[in-house]
Amino acid sequence: MILTIDFTDETNEVAAQHTELVEKLLQHAASVENIEPETEVSVTFVTNEAIQDINREYRGKDQPTDVISFALEELGEGEMAVTFEGMPRILGDIIISTDRAKEQAEEYNHSFERELGFLAVHGFLHLLGYDHMEPEEEKVMFTKQDEILQTFGLGRD
Repeated sequence: MILTIDFTDETNEVAAQHTELVEKLLQHAASVENIEPETEVSVTFVTNEAIQDINREYRGKDQPTDVISFALEELGEGEMAVTFEGMPRILGDIIISTDRAKEQAEEYNHSFERELGFLAVHGFLHLLGYDHMEPEEEKVMFTKQDEILQTFGLGRD
């Protein structure tokens, strides 16, 4: 195991098999990305209402979204990375709206598992610094995302 993943289910609706799926998929993504062992990440499952509050507060967008990541290693201007020898690397938090995941699975005509996996990987890659604001960045991030999902067995049908 590369990652230590702290799961929180604020919806009280996420089945153990779905948490397990996200756990295995993120472990797979971590190995594809050559993440060092004992790296920590947290995954929180929330409702549309909860993610809308977070989206409004932190991104100024008053609407629900599917996934939000808070990277602890992302540095603002003039900030320096602080690492302590012997301490685990902490990537940050991935927050997933299970309501949105269900809606989008239906919308895109694929399984809830595929959508949940896609959102988890998408959020994880953001924690590693990938982005999709520019076309070149988007191509790199989405190619990596597809590769991870495909090699895990959750590719598009």
